[in-house]
Amino acid sequence: MRQTVLTLLIVIAFTSLKAQITDSTKTRKDKLDSLFIQEVEGRNKPDKVLHAEPLYIDLIRDLGARKGEKEWNIGLGLTDNQTFDKYTALVEYEWAPIDRLGLEVELPFSIYYPTQNGIAAPNSKLNSFKIAGQYSFFVSEKLKTSMAVGYIHEFELTDFKNYGKGRTFTGNVYNPFFITAKRWGDNFHILLYTGPQFIQNFSNNSINTNWQINSSFHYMIDGTRNFLGIEFNKEVNKGEFSMTIRPQMRVGIADNLLIGIVTGIPVDRKNERLSTFLRLIYEPGHKKHYH
Repeated sequence: MRQTVLTLLIVIAFTSLKAQITDSTKTRKDKLDSLFIQEVEGRNKPDKVLHAEPLYIDLIRDLGARKGEKEWNIGLGLTDNQTFDKYTALVEYEWAPIDRLGLEVELPFSIYYPTQNGIAAPNSKLNSFKIAGQYSFFVSEKLKTSMAVGYIHEFELTDFKNYGKGRTFTGNVYNPFFITAKRWGDNFHILLYTGPQFIQNFSNNSINTNWQINSSFHYMIDGTRNFLGIEFNKEVNKGEFSMTIRPQMRVGIADNLLIGIVTGIPVDRKNERLSTFLRLIYEPGHKKHYH
């Protein structure tokens, strides 16, 4: 059933995306691209460069965020493991209180369901209470390049079944990060997001370090915010390297509403198999400023 629903969503999104690509080829490409980029970059100060934001490891706020920008995200995911299925969900709110500074609050959930008789699945839980900030310290419209630093802090929580039985918070995750992004021409986008995660466990006060190196490449469709792209989510933990490749697309449903569809293909992971992820993006107050 879930595979049928996922296939239907992908077909609908692909059909919509294909129609918009076809429509765009009937217009004057250079004019349309310049008008759309001007809508982001030219109408206000300070400078801001239009970048494609990856869908799985997303940013705290747009690079070069302007005061007053805000966004709601709802994410739903499914990961097929060897002995259980993992369903994920998140609710996220991000906003820019001042120019170039983005803030975020997120609640990520994990629900597990066993798929083999006699083998227990992990316990379901609200993973953490996550807060984050990101500051764009370099934004150049001339170079079509932006850079930012940021920090994510997670207050990790116990399983649902242990609520009221002891300690609610089980640890902390400290995650400073660095981002650099560049647009080549009007359509091609590259981005690097990297930094360490320091994972503290309260039960034994141990700290484990996990390095993240996330790179992405996107092609943005002429005159729209729709794109096709791919993320490479890489981790180094205790000397072991792992990577998940995530092809993805984003389609605009309305001026202020977009949907992102992601497929996860793990490389050299023994237990994790294919995964899917949907992200619904709502931007209150966002309006088109071009015709």
